[in-house]
Amino acid sequence: MAVELVEEQIQLYAKQLKIPTFSHYEEVLRRTSPDQTFAELLLFLLKAEYEQRQENKNQRRLKQAGFPYTKTLDELDVSRYGSQITEMFMMELASCRFIDDKKNIVMMGNPGRGKTHLAIGLRLKACAAGMSVLFKNASALSTDLTEARDTYVLGKLEKKIQKADLLIIDEMGYVRFDRYQSELLFKVIADRSERGSIIVTTNLPFSEWTTLFENMAMVTALVDRLTFHSYILDMNGDSYRLGQAKKFSKGGSLSS
Repeated sequence: MAVELVEEQIQLYAKQLKIPTFSHYEEVLRRTSPDQTFAELLLFLLKAEYEQRQENKNQRRLKQAGFPYTKTLDELDVSRYGSQITEMFMMELASCRFIDDKKNIVMMGNPGRGKTHLAIGLRLKACAAGMSVLFKNASALSTDLTEARDTYVLGKLEKKIQKADLLIIDEMGYVRFDRYQSELLFKVIADRSERGSIIVTTNLPFSEWTTLFENMAMVTALVDRLTFHSYILDMNGDSYRLGQAKKFSKGGSLSS
């Protein structure tokens, strides 16, 4: 069979079978040695196809996650947080075991303390590990939920949110939510309780979350669900609390 016809057939079957790496087999095989067996060459092609598909999946996850910009953990200066948020602790977070364990992370601190940077860095690690991540500004998430309710597609959006291995809610604390927005946000967080991880970044201590929501009882319940089985990071100072955070008693006051 003529070489041109063989190449044409390879291109055709590669397209039909959706294995694009095979259509560029000459370029791939240039990276092999001439003494390799047919089986070794086939393995090399299959491995190249697999690696390309994994890279494509990773890029799709990053695109679908909706991150505002890219920041890596390597760019974060851990020393600014004091002696308790250590390099070793950051390595533990970067392992993404907290996602496997369905743990939450609440990052508290003033603007400019690196909360969003850390959240985005962890999202990169999660995407690289093959996990699905959804990143939403708190105000935008509230708007999306309200619009979905008004257009009768709330259930579809809620399923998409719950399906994500990690939900990141950024900048909780800049916008006050009305009763309906509060209920929708509460349901999203409650539905993920011990079923999926959440990262929340906020500029406010828990004691001031009553300024965000109309219902005090809802704030208490919301904080209770977020802080159960969680890491709470104080990005302003020297400490973080690990594990199950202090739970709030009925009728008790909220504290940071």
